[in-house]
Amino acid sequence: MFDMIRNWYQRTFTNPQVVILGMALVGMVLLIMLLGKPLAPVFAAIIIAYLLEGPVSRLEQFRVPRLLAVICVFVLFLALLIMLLLLLAPLLSSQIAQFLQQIPNYVKQGQELLLRLPELYPQFISMAQVEEIIGRMNSTDITSYGNRVLAWFWSSVLGLISLVVFLVLVPMMVLFLLKDKVVLLNWFTRYLPRDRELVRSVWKEVDLQIGNYVRGKVLEILIVGAVSWAVFSALGLQYSALLATITGFSVLIPFIGAAVVTLPVALVGFFQFGWGSEFFWVVMAYGIIQALDGNVLVPILFSEVNDLHPVAIIVSVLFFGSLWGFWGIFFAIPLATVVNAVLRAWPHPGGQLEAPSEQA
Repeated sequence: MFDMIRNWYQRTFTNPQVVILGMALVGMVLLIMLLGKPLAPVFAAIIIAYLLEGPVSRLEQFRVPRLLAVICVFVLFLALLIMLLLLLAPLLSSQIAQFLQQIPNYVKQGQELLLRLPELYPQFISMAQVEEIIGRMNSTDITSYGNRVLAWFWSSVLGLISLVVFLVLVPMMVLFLLKDKVVLLNWFTRYLPRDRELVRSVWKEVDLQIGNYVRGKVLEILIVGAVSWAVFSALGLQYSALLATITGFSVLIPFIGAAVVTLPVALVGFFQFGWGSEFFWVVMAYGIIQALDGNVLVPILFSEVNDLHPVAIIVSVLFFGSLWGFWGIFFAIPLATVVNAVLRAWPHPGGQLEAPSEQA
């Protein structure tokens, strides 16, 4: 046993490239875990600049000077950000407040529905069970809890300091990161070891995978959210903007997000329309949107991204989501791709390094 461990150590960690790759991975993880909150604006600016680098590079391919390309893309980014803040944020805020105010009515309708169950299905549920369930449903407590959630949201997320930091500093850092990309990369690489071929080969694949995935995922969220908003509004569904936003962000969690968001869409449709044709149209429209997203939109947007096994996707979502919350869920698949690239580049029992392929 000792000889096996010693042979594995000598085979793996005597290679300087493997040591450099391992140190780079450990350093990145420690940096995120220890300085994630203080450097959150910096990380946010890096992620946004990374997303905007794609359109900038496309403009450069058409012989547009980089500075002009950066200015055009950055102005479009600011216009989109301002539009979201001025149009979408107040609308979502008002619909959240309206939804919280309607919770007591929803609870009352649910109680009336429960009281009819013993008459319809006496062999499955009794009146005593229904009365016990209703006794636990206190609309006043639910309403107060919802108001506390809304107050916490506005006080913590839209606080003055956080608002200034993220709406002023982040766009400024994004502009400088895009404009001075070459200068910053040259400065950073000066402090890296020279023998970093393995790190470079892993980064090529990771850069291709993460770039395609994140840009495609942002576009998927926007398309699914916009289509859902238009469909829900056409069907007259209440809280259409709020439900469309939730539906758009549901694509972040493959296989699970669509199933989870089905519940609020179905509940709002049921409490508004009852067991009518309008309710079934809402559910059917939501199912069609999710089906088109999974079978048409995803293959188009992610045609250049390696497919991961569904088990690997679910495990990565659970693992990275437990570590870093929302951002862990958002980057679960890219991080799983990083792990996959590192494992394929790690020395095999034969002692040879397998550089990742440069094609996705």
